[in-house]
Amino acid sequence: MMSTTERAHGIATHEVVNQPPPLVDYNAFEADAALREALVREGGDWGLDRVRDFGGVIASAEALEHAKRAQRNIPVLKTHDRYGHRVDEIDYDPSMHWMLRLGVERELNSLPWREPRAGAHVVRAAMFHLFNQLDTGPCCPMSINYAAVPTMRQEPAMAQQWESRLTLPDYDSFAQAGMVMTEKQGGSDLRANSTVAEPIGDGWFELTGHKWFCTHPVFDVFFTLAQTAAGITCFVAQRPHPGFRIQRLKDKLGGRCLASSEVEYDHLPAQILGEEGRGTAFVVEQLIWTRLDTLIAVTGMMRRVLAEAIWHARHRAAFGATLAQQPAMVNVLADMALESEAATAATLRIARAFDSDDPGEAAFRRLALAVMKYWVCKRGAPLAAEALECLGGNGYVEEAPMAQFYRDIQIGTVWEGSGNVIALDVLRALGREPEGAPAFLKQCELAAGANGHFDAHLERVRESLRALGEDPATAQWSARRVVEDMALALQASLLLQHAPPELSDAFCAARLGERGLAFGDLPRGVAGAAIVERALAL
Repeated sequence: MMSTTERAHGIATHEVVNQPPPLVDYNAFEADAALREALVREGGDWGLDRVRDFGGVIASAEALEHAKRAQRNIPVLKTHDRYGHRVDEIDYDPSMHWMLRLGVERELNSLPWREPRAGAHVVRAAMFHLFNQLDTGPCCPMSINYAAVPTMRQEPAMAQQWESRLTLPDYDSFAQAGMVMTEKQGGSDLRANSTVAEPIGDGWFELTGHKWFCTHPVFDVFFTLAQTAAGITCFVAQRPHPGFRIQRLKDKLGGRCLASSEVEYDHLPAQILGEEGRGTAFVVEQLIWTRLDTLIAVTGMMRRVLAEAIWHARHRAAFGATLAQQPAMVNVLADMALESEAATAATLRIARAFDSDDPGEAAFRRLALAVMKYWVCKRGAPLAAEALECLGGNGYVEEAPMAQFYRDIQIGTVWEGSGNVIALDVLRALGREPEGAPAFLKQCELAAGANGHFDAHLERVRESLRALGEDPATAQWSARRVVEDMALALQASLLLQHAPPELSDAFCAARLGERGLAFGDLPRGVAGAAIVERALAL
């Protein structure tokens, strides 16, 4: 009879079993039915091949290895060379440059301006959605250039000077744009900026001050704000210049492969963009487009963590079956899939509104962008936490992508407006642009009569909007809940119009009926398995 010791010696203790293979070398676009359908539906069908090809690149082993390496080797600030000359250079890992090159050469920063045709913003949004599934760090510079073109066009002479370089799909020759707005004492209150601009003649000023957040400070040209005698004013400046000094790099929660910094201006030459004293009115153009990209970015990151969770559950067994076969896990995965698809549908619908010159679409996008930026970014972080939990301890280690995306997705809650800033922006839009609410409700009403939960919810939204107008003194107190209900109404409407009935009905029952406070509490009768199957077509 074999002894205990002899039996132990016959066991391969390091044999790996019941561990999922990595989710790699697949096409992230082909696996995402919601994104494929939205791209075609919203007018981007001409870009199918382009987006499909990009979906294969961003989920390739090569791309994922570059993302991991850039995360391991975060940027380093080099203020001086060995002789003592001030240089203010950012040392990026070659893998970060690989990802930045990929974005520029695939026109993530320029496509709608280079190909101004119907659906261009939708095609670009679908690609940006995918790029954020690789790493959100290199996406920020793409977004800034994307927004820089319409911002620069407010000053035709500057646009003529810079636009061709801002949109050049050549990483070695294009011009990177920057935006340097906030200060330590002001944050989102841009009018509190204390940087001073002194006129020096011929339309030039010299800027002196300290800026609290400057992202990717390797740009050629950038927008910034400073005070003149007329008030806060938007300026365009160039670097390198000795009057632009990087003080330190930020040690951030997420987006760690991208350098964010504090910078100082010391008599930095600059020219006015727009009208002196009306800086926020002109810089808001930049913020509109980067806000759209914040919405797209969080939606893309939500998709990545959902795919990882479903993949893990399909390949990990416990208690005699894979996790994906067990009702409790199906409920969680299906609930997250609802959230991801609803965000994708709303995001690409808003992108389509940016492709249109119709006044109704303009009114819709002004309000819908703020509403959906608020809600999707609020939902991103809890969804990432739930997806990480689906992997258990495997999700909590840094070798897995979940920890990185758990950190990265939080950027959406503070970038281009925190929750209160966005909610107050919705209130301002409702007050200043009376055509906005009717345009928003018109889009929602396209699904009227399709679901009882939806019809009741839409009526509550109408009542809430009326109440805001009747009692503006207390509107701020209720703003977040009203914005949330508006977002759910738009998402539900889009799903009722375009998604399979089992998915749209589940969304309405879970979000518009009796609502739980965590993922995984979908009501009985929901077609959970079908929803999960649709969410990852692999």
